[in-house]
Amino acid sequence: MAESCTHNCSTCSSACASRDLKFHLNPESSVKKVIGIVSGKGGVGKSLVTALMTAKMAKKGYRCAVLDADITGPSIPTSFGASGDSVLCNEKGLLFPETTESGIQLMSMNFLLPNQTDPVVWRGSMINGFVKKFWEEVIWDNVDFMFVDMPPGTGDVPLTVFQSLPLDGIIIVSSPQQLVRVIVEKAVKMAEKMNVPIIGLVENMSYVQCPDCNKQIKIFGESNVEKIAMDYHLPLLAKIPMSQEISRAVDEGEIESLNSDFLDAAAALVEKL
Repeated sequence: MAESCTHNCSTCSSACASRDLKFHLNPESSVKKVIGIVSGKGGVGKSLVTALMTAKMAKKGYRCAVLDADITGPSIPTSFGASGDSVLCNEKGLLFPETTESGIQLMSMNFLLPNQTDPVVWRGSMINGFVKKFWEEVIWDNVDFMFVDMPPGTGDVPLTVFQSLPLDGIIIVSSPQQLVRVIVEKAVKMAEKMNVPIIGLVENMSYVQCPDCNKQIKIFGESNVEKIAMDYHLPLLAKIPMSQEISRAVDEGEIESLNSDFLDAAAALVEKL
């Protein structure tokens, strides 16, 4: 036990041997590999990378799932065009996730709200409780790769996921702005402190490609993600452009139909886990 122990395990990142914070998967579920998608700030594209990675791995023939741990700001349902109408509850109180046309299993807070625009105005303990519920009380059917879409920052939910889910690795998402370096470093250092493997970095909104000359226009200026990757000895997995095609696919709930090779390197590393 750490000398500075407050005896409040839910808000502590110390790895004390005297406690077990792991959530326990339901006996009727099967999940082989769990990958977290994280960032130190919002608006950089975690949910986009989560959706793209899940669709990419599903196209490779794997059974995939998304646990949407962004309880107060869920956007995964929109990307997949999922309403939650097929989410069912059995006599034991266990939930069956929504399943997309390509077989991807989804569970999100939006599926459980009377209206998708209803706000979730809860404190951390209740939010963490639903992350636990999604892991323990949802029947995940023979999942090869589960991607966990996390809220931004290094607060309650990321800490809960890092401590309580059997993460095989995380992908850190950034954008090109200079201020993001500090944010990325916070996510990297949190993962190192929690002994969670980092698969690599993905930069979103890297550039806009001119439709006439194919020149890459750096709207946010020159990126420094390569320097961050080098400083922390991490692979740079992808640079995703700002694209009308990607935006359309997300807005229309057709992310599964999007054909792109931006995340091929990331998928290859995840496949080797």
